[in-house]
Amino acid sequence: MSRSTVGALALTALLLPLVAACVDNDPGAGASSGALTVSSTADACTVSSATAESGTLTFQVTNDGSDVTEFYLLGEDGLRVISEVENIGPGITRDLVVQVRPGTYFTACKPGMVGDGLRAKFTVTDSGKDVGPTGDVAEQLTAAEAQYVAYVKDQVGALIAGTQEFADAYTAGDDEQARALYAATRVHWERVEPVAESFGDLDPLTDAREADLEDGQTWSGWHYIEKDLWPPAPADNGGEEYVPLTPAERTKAADDLVGWTQDLVDQVNDPQFTFEAFQISNGAKELLDEVATGKVTGEEEIWSHTDLWDFAANVDGARVAYEVLADVVEDKDPDLAATLLERFAALDALLAAQGSVETGFTSYDELTEQQVKELSTAVDALSEPLSELTAVVTGA
Repeated sequence: MSRSTVGALALTALLLPLVAACVDNDPGAGASSGALTVSSTADACTVSSATAESGTLTFQVTNDGSDVTEFYLLGEDGLRVISEVENIGPGITRDLVVQVRPGTYFTACKPGMVGDGLRAKFTVTDSGKDVGPTGDVAEQLTAAEAQYVAYVKDQVGALIAGTQEFADAYTAGDDEQARALYAATRVHWERVEPVAESFGDLDPLTDAREADLEDGQTWSGWHYIEKDLWPPAPADNGGEEYVPLTPAERTKAADDLVGWTQDLVDQVNDPQFTFEAFQISNGAKELLDEVATGKVTGEEEIWSHTDLWDFAANVDGARVAYEVLADVVEDKDPDLAATLLERFAALDALLAAQGSVETGFTSYDELTEQQVKELSTAVDALSEPLSELTAVVTGA
């Protein structure tokens, strides 16, 4: 999940054209032709130009600071997430390719990946050219978008039903049942997490880890309840004895979780909701990044150790995102299509050796170092070609 908080996101964010790939480059690489360069440091976010013409833009973001950073393109209200690239380590350069129409935007760097970031106004003028695909490709992508939206609606429908059942068990004090429902319900969130993240503060309210909290931030959501269901020993809790939530605190935590989940369901089912092909392809890569930065490390489900459910769900979501776009990819780059299918299959086989969403997975803390390494290697092997997906889809 995105580890930053932004304000509430209007549905119109999804009506804006979005994103393409986040591509790793060699540290210190020079700017590609036509790219806007971005230098992120502890106290500056320097973009080479504050204006650009509409169409496909590339932001080449270099972390010239000492903390991991993120780069965002935000809508006119400064809240809507148009596109983002996360986890840029010191000395590393990553590209963010976006397709944007004329309008006012904001650029933002977030050194340390916290807070509102270092922002500046960014203006896109009218190039006089169409933005986005045309012809047969446009028809293929329209069909892909419809398929993906149907998938998202199905997943959030299952999510709200499971969340309500989970919340009922938790507030009733049936911890055994709540623990049994926890991971199986969360897979529906993890499969479509890029959609949830696009709605601004729904993601941090619902899915923030304790380690992600900023000073003074109130913790809530799945992992807040997770800790209460799998209470840590003092040695794992900063030396302090864990104090269980009171019945009233449990009820509030559960009601909040259900309410925010229903908010997601309502926005996804709004007749105006859409998710463009560029968002879909970018989201596939984001889901693999989620696996690499949270699930493989065992940091996502630090109390329950149910990381493999999340891991598998992220891979499921990435695969579906690719599959709805596969016709376009197969036409434009059959070698990439073949590579992606091969590497999805390899990763699936490693996960299947540890269980399944339906039957349950090995607890993550029971995996050997070698098993974790094999999973990590397979994720990296898939992530590299997946980073090319948006460029192929957009024709960038």
